[in-house]
Amino acid sequence: QVQLVESGGGLVQPGGSLRLSCAASGTIFRLNVMGWYRQAPGNQRELVATITSPGTTNYAGSVRGRFTISRDNAKNTVYLQMNSLKPEDTAVYYCYLESLRHYWGQGSQVTVSS
Repeated sequence: QVQLVESGGGLVQPGGSLRLSCAASGTIFRLNVMGWYRQAPGNQRELVATITSPGTTNYAGSVRGRFTISRDNAKNTVYLQMNSLKPEDTAVYYCYLESLRHYWGQGSQVTVSS
C-alpha cells in the first residue's frame, strides 16, 4: 500500500514563498513520476509540475519561472518551492505519484492573500 503525506501549505501574502513537501511510503518502483496538481474552487484539477525519477521536469506555463520542483529519491520525497506567489495560485495542492498506478496525497491548502 502506497501512502503520500504532504506538508507545508498555508497562508502567504502576494509575492511571498512557500515550500510543499510530499513523502511517499510503501512499495514504489524505482522508475516513477512524482508531481503536484492543484484545484481551485469551481475549477478542475490541473497540472502544476512533475518530475521523473531521473530528474526530468515539466511545468505548467502559469508557474514556470516561479515554481521549482525537486525530489530526493533516497527519501521518496518530492518538493515544490513556490516563489512570487499570486492570488490566482490559491488552491488545494495535491501530491501525485505514478508507479504502475496513480496515487494522490491528501491535499494541502495554499492561500495567497493580503
